[in-house]
Amino acid sequence: MPVVEELIRKEADGTLSFGNYMLDEKTKLSDFEYEGDLYKVKTFKEITKLEKNGMFVYESVEGTSVTGFRVTEDSVTMTVEGAEDAQITLELAPDTEYKVTIDDQEVGIIKTKFNGKLILSVELDKGQPRNIKAVKA
Repeated sequence: MPVVEELIRKEADGTLSFGNYMLDEKTKLSDFEYEGDLYKVKTFKEITKLEKNGMFVYESVEGTSVTGFRVTEDSVTMTVEGAEDAQITLELAPDTEYKVTIDDQEVGIIKTKFNGKLILSVELDKGQPRNIKAVKA
């Protein structure tokens, strides 16, 4: 899976792709319009962050590239690639349990905090994308 050279883009299937973990310096792009909302991405080798209308959506430490990012009322799905293991934080529904899978292997049930943050660690090897899904349990 290649990095997202343009930092953020809409894919033909309607999903979002964003992030470039190969950049040495923090780079950002604001006011990307997608389905009537404005997105902002900040990315480089140490962090990737996505905001929607000024609100937190996604963050990874170390930086990542994300493709196929889709959020519905009950789930979030994406494919993630990075040079190193990453901690990923997602903004989802508060105080809600999600069944999390990585490459179709169940990781377990993770409950979001009162602020809706779901945090998970993902083992990443450069050039090896991982499919992540979180579905309301």
